[in-house]
Amino acid sequence: QIIDATLVPAPKQHTSRGEKALIEQGAMPAGWKPAKRRQKDLDATWTKKHGKSHFGYKLSINVDKKYKIIRKIETDTASTHDSQHFDNVFDTVNTSRDVYADRGYPSAEREAWLKENGFRNQIQRKGHRNKPLSECQQRRNKRIAKTRARVEHVFGAIDQMGGKLLCTIGQARANFAMTMMAACYNLKRPVYFQKAGIKAF
Repeated sequence: QIIDATLVPAPKQHTSRGEKALIEQGAMPAGWKPAKRRQKDLDATWTKKHGKSHFGYKLSINVDKKYKIIRKIETDTASTHDSQHFDNVFDTVNTSRDVYADRGYPSAEREAWLKENGFRNQIQRKGHRNKPLSECQQRRNKRIAKTRARVEHVFGAIDQMGGKLLCTIGQARANFAMTMMAACYNLKRPVYFQKAGIKAF
């Protein structure tokens, strides 16, 4: 099984510092009319990735290595760290013992849990300040990346189905939209299997 997350953008919101302060206190700015209020997404959050700011939500998925079917999903706001979804999307009934993920997921506790429960840790290592990865660890990361990259095919396919930009307001609708993205992707996979002559089920 391969675990990863992707950012799902939402229309950017432009609010002043004063307006943000009021919103955080549970109040609405006096100048916001009902029509404007309905167009403001107060649930989506900002985050940074590769030095760029992103506004929206996050979709975490678990796909199987062989068929790239999405087995489990978790939805949240963009600022939630990827690793917080690991336990929720982990598939305990997957018949393979290998667990793949990128450098955003490693921790001593997670590694110990995987080992204790008979899973093979295929999570990439992450270097730290004044403690870079050894050559052996770098080779391990490259080896894992070849398999882990299969999850990127899933995100790419979802993007090609119409893009990941949400046109909804609020987290409840965003959660539904992201769930439908994953469901529609899964519905397309058996069609591909049939055309390719693959007996997956």
